[in-house]
Amino acid sequence: MSTSDEPRAAGANTRSGDAASGGTPSSLPAQAAGIAAGYVFTGPALDLGALLWDGACLPDAPVRIPLPVLNRHGLVAGATGTGKTKTLQLIAEQLSAQGVPVFLADIKGDLSGIAAPGLAGDKVRSRAAEVRQEWTATGFPAEFYALGGQGHGIPVRATVTSFGPVLLAKVLRLNQTQEQSLGLIFHYADTKGLELIDLKDLRAVVAFLTSDEGKAELKNIGGLSTATAGVILRSLTAFEAQGMADFFGEPEFDTSELLRAADDGRGVVSVLELPAVQDKPQLFSTFLMWLLADLFHDLPEIGDADKPNLVFFFDEAHLLFHDASKAFLESITQTVRLIRSKGVGVFFVTQTPKDVPGDVLAQLGNRIQHALRAFTPEDQKALKATVRTFPDSPYDLEELLTGLGTGEAVVTVLSEKGAPTPVAATRLRAPESLMAPYETEALDRAVTSSPLYGRYAQAVDRESAYEKLADAREAGGAAAGRPGHKEARREESRDEPSVIEQVVGSGMFKSLARSVGTQVGREITRSLFGTARRRR
Repeated sequence: MSTSDEPRAAGANTRSGDAASGGTPSSLPAQAAGIAAGYVFTGPALDLGALLWDGACLPDAPVRIPLPVLNRHGLVAGATGTGKTKTLQLIAEQLSAQGVPVFLADIKGDLSGIAAPGLAGDKVRSRAAEVRQEWTATGFPAEFYALGGQGHGIPVRATVTSFGPVLLAKVLRLNQTQEQSLGLIFHYADTKGLELIDLKDLRAVVAFLTSDEGKAELKNIGGLSTATAGVILRSLTAFEAQGMADFFGEPEFDTSELLRAADDGRGVVSVLELPAVQDKPQLFSTFLMWLLADLFHDLPEIGDADKPNLVFFFDEAHLLFHDASKAFLESITQTVRLIRSKGVGVFFVTQTPKDVPGDVLAQLGNRIQHALRAFTPEDQKALKATVRTFPDSPYDLEELLTGLGTGEAVVTVLSEKGAPTPVAATRLRAPESLMAPYETEALDRAVTSSPLYGRYAQAVDRESAYEKLADAREAGGAAAGRPGHKEARREESRDEPSVIEQVVGSGMFKSLARSVGTQVGREITRSLFGTARRRR
């Protein structure tokens, strides 16, 4: 343990103990006592661990995060194998216990164990003793979801109309020009009442616009070349060929399902199981953003509250920002900035802070930084950049961050007054739920017994743009084949609407107005990311 006049402590790590409601113990070294004082709060808080100072774990100096500031967003970072997943589990458990719903993206499948009580092994008992944690094996209420039903979980689908052009362009890896052109296609479909439920609907609209009949319409929507439309069509076809069609369709997932509490008052932990699609990172990272954008549309403003409505953990966040367009990054920044006032906290989980754009990073008030590696010049550069993102500290952060052990982290959060707390090396508590994947049979039982399973399990393919265009094409072909058709056409007035105008103005398209959620005769209202607003 360091003395009070020691200028710097290297290799200090912290662990969280029971909440301290009073002052800090006088037995702590002066600098450690100063850090610990920054984590004494009067209101409800989550226990992260205990302070590490001069290589010693100080259980009398708990490191905590106030519950009301969880909607000020956060970052959990660190190299592979340093304990980020267990940190998510630890925070999610305590949020659930406080009645706050949680959303977790489970990339590797090992977060599913949150539904089952943990196992009291030697490592767990040792960690609990070190941080003075009263550890009790506990399972938490959980719902399991799977994108498009691929994997173990209740299927999560989105309609193409709801997903919007900006997010879809990201998934299709379109460049900026192609993204803007896709936006024009969505605008055309919106104004003509062509509902895009699944990918074949969008493909049908693009194919129509690039056909001989549709070229006039293509010119009318402006700025969309036949060549670019062709690129988009080929991208859609290739996307479907990779088995991606299942992710789009109906019934569309209602994101308000993520805001539920269990009968005992604990928040439901919604776990999106992603092992089956972990080789499709662009897809799942963008789908996570759609969930967040959809929540943003629907939730009311609540300002500062006693606790969040939802805390959303965005794992593998670097995949979201990689090769993102300017419009996409601006939409992310705006979403993160504004969704806080709706009671939603967003935690980005990645390897280093440099994975997150500066405008987004500046809005993340709570930081939990696990160990970093510094084996290469690039690693050294990332380490120095990470150190610069922290407030001034008595620790030698470069040395500390490369010396932290598994389950240890450097922490700084917002206090109840909104000011940053002192940087605290922390030995983290042990999760009380199972730190391993849930058994497959038990997981499947949990899925099929859920009241949500019957609502979302079976895909529905109702009449939409694909069927309407096909019917219109058949009707046009039948008319063209009638005897005397050409002669009759020569006598028609030049002011008569074109075939295309007749198609889009026909009762066939107008009947879409009777479809649930379709807004015909006016453009669908779109917000951040170009996602469509939906009536609940």
